[in-house]
Amino acid sequence: MEAGKLKGLLGIPEGDTSQDLSLEFIINDVSETILNYCNLEELPAGLTNTAYRMAIDLYRYVQPGAPGIPVTVASISEGDTSTSFTSAADALNGGLLKDYQGQLNRYRKLRW
Repeated sequence: MEAGKLKGLLGIPEGDTSQDLSLEFIINDVSETILNYCNLEELPAGLTNTAYRMAIDLYRYVQPGAPGIPVTVASISEGDTSTSFTSAADALNGGLLKDYQGQLNRYRKLRW
């Protein structure tokens, strides 16, 4: 995976280097997650786009460098006014792999 391509997919200007450290961490984290899950030594070409999609999701959910954990409104009740919030950590509760297991399972090797 390339940081420049990930920047383009995220809409980050090429000259903006403020997110480079975060993007490198995300690239390494996604690559490590895929390799560990699939029991592989290197990332196959067939999983490159999946890796980019996972990196985009991780970047948007975690928002590295942002102060505090981002929250969104989960529900609103009008009678007696009640508002519930959820965080990005709740969105990733099942793990980053949950949405991509179908694609990753095609490349997964068993270990004995």
